[in-house]
Amino acid sequence: MASSSSSSGRWVRRVLFVFILVEVWFLFNIGCVDSANDIAAKKLKVGNISKVEDAVNFHIYYGQTFKVIKNAIDGKSYLLIQNDSRMASRTKYCTSRIKSYVIPLSNYSANTELFPGLLGSLKGITADSVTSQCVLKLYQSGEIKLINKSEPQQLAQFGAHFVTDTDQAQAACNFASFVPFAEDTPLQRAEWIKFLGAFANLETTANDFYNAVKENYLCLAKVAASKKSFKPTVAWIVYYDGVWSFTKETFKLKFTEDAGGENVDKSINKMTYNISNPDDLEEFHAILCTLDVLIDETFTSDPAAYSLSTFLQNINVEDHSCLAFLSNKSLWRYDKRIYNSTLDWFDGAVSQPQLVLADLIEALFPTGNYTTTHFRNLAKEEVVISIGPDMCDRDNSTAMQPTIVACG
Repeated sequence: MASSSSSSGRWVRRVLFVFILVEVWFLFNIGCVDSANDIAAKKLKVGNISKVEDAVNFHIYYGQTFKVIKNAIDGKSYLLIQNDSRMASRTKYCTSRIKSYVIPLSNYSANTELFPGLLGSLKGITADSVTSQCVLKLYQSGEIKLINKSEPQQLAQFGAHFVTDTDQAQAACNFASFVPFAEDTPLQRAEWIKFLGAFANLETTANDFYNAVKENYLCLAKVAASKKSFKPTVAWIVYYDGVWSFTKETFKLKFTEDAGGENVDKSINKMTYNISNPDDLEEFHAILCTLDVLIDETFTSDPAAYSLSTFLQNINVEDHSCLAFLSNKSLWRYDKRIYNSTLDWFDGAVSQPQLVLADLIEALFPTGNYTTTHFRNLAKEEVVISIGPDMCDRDNSTAMQPTIVACG
């Protein structure tokens, strides 16, 4: 049921990539937005640029007929050449330092074990494990093909193949590393939409989307910071093979702080507890008694079957009387939206962190008037929502807009 922190971490990074890239590119609707009927108009214009403000692992530089993306994670420079320039037919790079691509991409594929989303020109995926209902709709209709990633020649047909594994990115000339998950804060991760926008000549669309997300996120954080009550103590924990571990991931701790909470991690000196060890179990029980809100991240192959009883069995604590997060009904998981066993946490939650923040604010300061997007309350026996292609309610020719949460 649970997976090791190392193996599940690699799985999560792969799946995460697939979801986010698929969701983000869907958002752009490549080829349909920003002068869809005028290819020449896609040539670089003054002002049609993206400036990276928050993310630290990529930067974009502009020439008259080209762009250069410097990716700090894989150490490569991606040379993006406008398709109507003389350079496009004369220049091709595939070295240890530089890779070149002709843009805007006429087609692309994605490692969908961890890929967040683009639509429009998305023509191939390496797994159907995606949580974008509109990607699923296109896949079901045959507009997107399932590609065998173990056969590289099938991927060579695409203008670019996006992956999250930087080692895998060395495999072929058209592979590009898309790694928002390497960033430390929610907004840094979300800004990678600009990375994708550069490949599509859709900087304006990417800028507008990110600016709306950032403005809404910062507004919600400001409201949470102004609350006069005490800061609830929050812990993110995961169970595997008899051991409970407290989360160290910076972006999750940042979510807690921005939601107006206090991370328990600052007050404990041990991060893992083996429940078969009486001393560990007693110490773990003591820490649980200090928590106001608990987020259970335990991996399961069947999220729908993971319930309050599952959690109670895993913590192996008989006396629940001091567990405030149970008496206050504030025990959460971020697996509310799923497709089979794949979580939208690794897709929509990355491109739209304001929805995660709004969920956490409701968890920390419940009003009963807000319906969470990604988090479900185990203490209230809330169930998962299964995503399907029938839930896609937008035309592929229309760019996806961010969901703005009421703030103020």
